[in-house]
Amino acid sequence: MKYTYYPGCSLHSMAQGYDLSTVAVFQALGIELEEVRDWNCCGASSAHTTNDFLASALPLRNLILAEKQGHDVVAPCAACYNLLKVTDHMMRSGGEEAQHLNREMQEVMGATYQGTIQVRHVAEVLTNETVMKDIAAKAKQSLRGIKLASYYGCLLTRPPKVVSFEANPEQPVLMDRLVQKLGAQPVAWTHKTECCGAGLAVSKTELVVNLTGRIVEAAHRAGAEALVTACPLCYTNLDTRQGEVSRTMPVFFITELIGVALGLAASQQWWKKHIIDPLPLLRNLDLLSVS
Repeated sequence: MKYTYYPGCSLHSMAQGYDLSTVAVFQALGIELEEVRDWNCCGASSAHTTNDFLASALPLRNLILAEKQGHDVVAPCAACYNLLKVTDHMMRSGGEEAQHLNREMQEVMGATYQGTIQVRHVAEVLTNETVMKDIAAKAKQSLRGIKLASYYGCLLTRPPKVVSFEANPEQPVLMDRLVQKLGAQPVAWTHKTECCGAGLAVSKTELVVNLTGRIVEAAHRAGAEALVTACPLCYTNLDTRQGEVSRTMPVFFITELIGVALGLAASQQWWKKHIIDPLPLLRNLDLLSVS
């Protein structure tokens, strides 16, 4: 199995742990990732709030580059995935805007988008039934009942008819099923798809503090020991703004937890970017001794 890999900007900066753990997990599962050659920023959040043309043209350029490499494209970032998926959907419609964009791309890149590939999210790939069975078979240790709140945020399920890979976008369950297969205990809670404030962390900090505070408190009320997410923007807001809430908990990327179960995490560098250190919880459960 092989995918074209679009890491996006966040995974080369604040979410390096997501990139490192994603690459390590996919390699351990025998799934080949080939990075999109000469990829560019998808435009989140600046382009789609300021320039309608760039909001579509930037992700479209990445789709054209990925299509040249001949495999479905997988994106770990929920914002990147959302923009790539929405643009792919628009281009497949064949409408006037899609035709205009393809003409522009022909002029700039000498190529157009044909829609011969699919856009996948990392969580979509890893929660495929066959892949989940492979993860469970290759796991070297159980996550031993860690109580986890699976947090999707806005962009993995909205708009539901375009981007969601869940049967019920209002009540997504695939990440819960995956962590449960690894031995963890997913909690039922109220804020699974609530907004964290996304890219407003600097311009509207007070709003983000309020939103993330509600999410963390809801996870605490449900009995969770940690949050698990598949979005670098959600991770950053939840991990960096908890100093302003009454109680804190670590935030994991889904691929980091899979890496723990597969015995890949003992000496990895992906923990270095965490503000709320997750290692005490893992050490307390003796989950970093296997490698």
